[in-house]
Amino acid sequence: MIKTFKFKLYRSKRTRWLDRQLWIACKVYNHCVSFYRHYWRLYHKSLNKFALQKHITKIKKLPRYKFWNGILVGIIQNITDRIELGYRLFWASLKRKQKTAPPKFKSWRNYRSFAYHFVGSTAIQGNTIRIAGRRYKFFKSRDIEGKVKLLTLKRDNCGDFFVCIDCDVPDVKKETRLGESIGFDFGFKGKMLIAEKPEDDIIAPAFFKKQENAIARAHRKLSTKKMRSNNRKKAHIEFARIHRKVVNQRNAFHWRLAQELCRKYAVICFENLNLRWMKRGNHGKKVAEYGFANFLTLLEYVATHYGTVVIRVDRFFPSSQLCDNCGFQNEEVKDVRIREWDCPNCGMHHDRDRNAARNIHKQGLNVLKKIG
Repeated sequence: MIKTFKFKLYRSKRTRWLDRQLWIACKVYNHCVSFYRHYWRLYHKSLNKFALQKHITKIKKLPRYKFWNGILVGIIQNITDRIELGYRLFWASLKRKQKTAPPKFKSWRNYRSFAYHFVGSTAIQGNTIRIAGRRYKFFKSRDIEGKVKLLTLKRDNCGDFFVCIDCDVPDVKKETRLGESIGFDFGFKGKMLIAEKPEDDIIAPAFFKKQENAIARAHRKLSTKKMRSNNRKKAHIEFARIHRKVVNQRNAFHWRLAQELCRKYAVICFENLNLRWMKRGNHGKKVAEYGFANFLTLLEYVATHYGTVVIRVDRFFPSSQLCDNCGFQNEEVKDVRIREWDCPNCGMHHDRDRNAARNIHKQGLNVLKKIG
């Protein structure tokens, strides 16, 4: 099993060398994309990563491209791997008649990462790590487990560098356990997850809303600065730091919530929502605020360490329309403005979201029975 450890590099003058490494990697990437497009226009044939690597090896000897020798060969190999994968996905999407785009040219500011296979037992010593031939200090917040396989360097909008280390650790999978089960419906009005009982509801803090005024002030300040000036760069970093704070707060909340739910429940049922479609409607800002898709992905990862099962109910299952008491389907509830309704068959009064949570719970257990 591959496990990734992420650490932040300390700010120093040495990190300027990493900026140059990213600049060279961006030049190589754009050249490969240009060469691939030119080759397709001439011969209508695709290129694989080995042809790209052979081409780069030749032109690196020319005086014009001599500075390409300033980055590791492993970084160039990873670039060609990414371009080949990007074009494979592009051609496969075209066959499925899906809207897609091939790999595009990138500016140096938007090219923010490179990766290569990590070799050497002495590359990591204490809180120092060797990246592209030079040593850098990093904030070692936890011990690194397993055998190091891949190193990825990333630069965020604030100009800070993070190192991601992929390690091969023993695959320890916990067996599924017995315990309580619960179903949740995705909510909008102040509650991220609505359960069958009010005491089990999950209220998500509105991190972006709390920082909205600060973001607006930083954005106004940024708009008054002259283009390409140092003051604009400083204002942009200040603006990016506020956004990064919001993202970090949301991620920390998601981690705590995922661990809390996995400790408490053995089976957790959700509806497999089409969040992209929901963002296009009137709920786009709220969907982005809660980060529900990211939370579900994180929850499924945490669940494997606790033996918890996460079930996703099909999005076309009419959870809001079914009466959880008698099973009658009321198609009038398709109108989302109806928040409460009475069942015409049994007379049971329903709250729309809590009724949906109960139906999702029942359907999730039925899916679990079929699986296991």
